[in-house]
Amino acid sequence: MSGTVTQVARFDPLDGGLRGSLRVPPDKSISHRSALLAAMTSEPVVVRNYLDAADTNSTLAAVEAVGALVERRAPGELVIRGTGLRNAQEPAGPIDVGNAGTLMRLLPGWLAAQPGRSWTLDGDASIRRRPVDRVAEPLRRMGARIEATDERFPPFTIHGADLQGIEYVLPVASAQVKSCVLLAGLTTADGTTVVEPAPSRDHTERMLARAGAPIERGDGRVTVRHTDELELERIDVPGDLSSAAFFVAAAVLVPGSRIVLQDVNVNWTRTGFLRILERMGAIVLGDLEEHGAFAAVEPVTELDVAHGPLRGTTVEAEEVPLAIDELPLVALLGCFAEGETVVRGAQELRVKESDRIATVVDGLNALGGDLEATEDGFVVNGSGGLRGGRIASHGDHRLAMLGAVAGLASREGVEVEGMEAAAVSYPGFTADLATLLSR
Repeated sequence: MSGTVTQVARFDPLDGGLRGSLRVPPDKSISHRSALLAAMTSEPVVVRNYLDAADTNSTLAAVEAVGALVERRAPGELVIRGTGLRNAQEPAGPIDVGNAGTLMRLLPGWLAAQPGRSWTLDGDASIRRRPVDRVAEPLRRMGARIEATDERFPPFTIHGADLQGIEYVLPVASAQVKSCVLLAGLTTADGTTVVEPAPSRDHTERMLARAGAPIERGDGRVTVRHTDELELERIDVPGDLSSAAFFVAAAVLVPGSRIVLQDVNVNWTRTGFLRILERMGAIVLGDLEEHGAFAAVEPVTELDVAHGPLRGTTVEAEEVPLAIDELPLVALLGCFAEGETVVRGAQELRVKESDRIATVVDGLNALGGDLEATEDGFVVNGSGGLRGGRIASHGDHRLAMLGAVAGLASREGVEVEGMEAAAVSYPGFTADLATLLSR
């Protein structure tokens, strides 16, 4: 967030609860993927309800840099004319991924499969601290040459090659690494298989299936076969559950709340947070996709959320990939729950926009919580709520919005330092929050 003015926003305890209905922003993960896969096609693709935020705009700029044409029509509506699967161009300079970790890890999968050309990816100060070795390692095994700073950080350069298919066992469940390898595998003669230790988000697989790619799933394995082209006509991006989660948490925590969130994506690989909330005693009503389901079209529903008492729970490692972005909210909810809340197997949080284990634990403790960081998660001792105070976002959009929700549920209110970070994924967060407060 260098070059921006740090904003301090205050969020006071809410008397009377959140009320009303809201349409949450488009899904960030699916927006990234829709731009990338549209750029990989040869025919124009209409994308509707594309997220207009810093991260996803970085993806649009990146696909333009490699030769795709992006026509911006009505708000949220794009027409992307791609280069085809094997014709990405070399730009004159580095591709700026900004703060977008998804872009940084998915784009190399496409580029690595194009021999004779090279691309350098760079980003902001935060992205330069995020490792790329987990995508570099499988791409090197497939035949690409990757040159990274200190062997594992941006800026890094991808030298394309005729790739060989592999079977790659993910050391840690990661939708981003899985997606990178699957995109690279589309051009391999014998196909490529990714083996997951636990399920992770499957938006890439769904979109590839819709685009006509030969893809097989089962028993923790995903295989893509050789294809000459991808075909997509239109992509409709659903509402983002990870953005909706902040309002879900606020409504659960603040007495007197009752809200409805419309057209939210409830792909079962994204609803881990709602299943954790259910164990904690919250009531969130909606028509959720069944566990293990797979369809090319993402499922949507409305979520009906009300305030209720909470009890502590334990989140095990196999649940983490399906709730990774919402785990900071689990820490916040644990502060208000009866008993102890434990999250294990979440070391992935340490390499997000900030070290989310350290920043969440330190931030909530500063507000009166009782949390202890562990190497791969945290322990929260339910303390009956939070006093309030001041929390820094550390340039992390999810930490900024966490602070806002904490303020509404606290006894004395919370000042969030660096609230502008929310614009990375949710530029209209404070305005949307205000609509639920005013009703």
